[in-house]
Amino acid sequence: MITKRIIPCLDVKDGRVVKGVNFKNLNDVSSPVELGKFYSDCGADELVFYDITASSDGRQLFTDILKEVASNIFIPLTVGGGINTIEDFDRVLKCGADKVSVNSGAIKNPNLISEAAKKYGNQCVVISADVKRVDGEFRVFAKGGREDTGIEAISWIRKCVELGAGEVVVNSIDTDGVKKGFDIEMLKAVCEAVNVPVIASGGAGSKQDFVKLFKEIPDIDAGLAASIFHFGEVEIADLKKTLKENNIIVRS
Repeated sequence: MITKRIIPCLDVKDGRVVKGVNFKNLNDVSSPVELGKFYSDCGADELVFYDITASSDGRQLFTDILKEVASNIFIPLTVGGGINTIEDFDRVLKCGADKVSVNSGAIKNPNLISEAAKKYGNQCVVISADVKRVDGEFRVFAKGGREDTGIEAISWIRKCVELGAGEVVVNSIDTDGVKKGFDIEMLKAVCEAVNVPVIASGGAGSKQDFVKLFKEIPDIDAGLAASIFHFGEVEIADLKKTLKENNIIVRS
């Protein structure tokens, strides 16, 4: 079994970390710089930074805050939000990102994935898919979960990997912030469709939700969460201890 990664996520709006339920009703949590440093110091394997309104606002990602976050952490950093061009990739990588997450920008221009993979390497390109069930189908949503694209999600994710995406983050809108567990059905479908690392996002409410995720889907690479880490409901060191007790391999 591969070593599993635990990844906190910073959803950033107007320079602050926020969190909601089903991508709605966002509440202020903390400074992204302070929170990022805290997670780096307490055992997170990676950090994800999303500027969650960049695409819907039609603007570029806030790079000043990103630079400050990157300079205060010592773990890999994935950055997304408003990534529409190769220049956007270049800008955030120069700010200290290790990987770039693209969602709405890839929906508008799938060739962005192959261009970025060719220039920076597959390992640098992360496809982030916001997925929700619509009429019994897994559907891709754009602009921070606000817009139904009409695209079937599993075939879309497979296409993105074929174009050069080296990692997939699956954000389940149905389970986001609900804290009743990851969307196992959706995640299994994605893992069966691609052969690159898959990160589960949306729904973590307890340590046992991570145990269930890694036990039921041995191929899943990482679990990503926000609320339970931000509000101190689960501490990363304690989570890793529980995973080890359940024979799930994690980094110390």
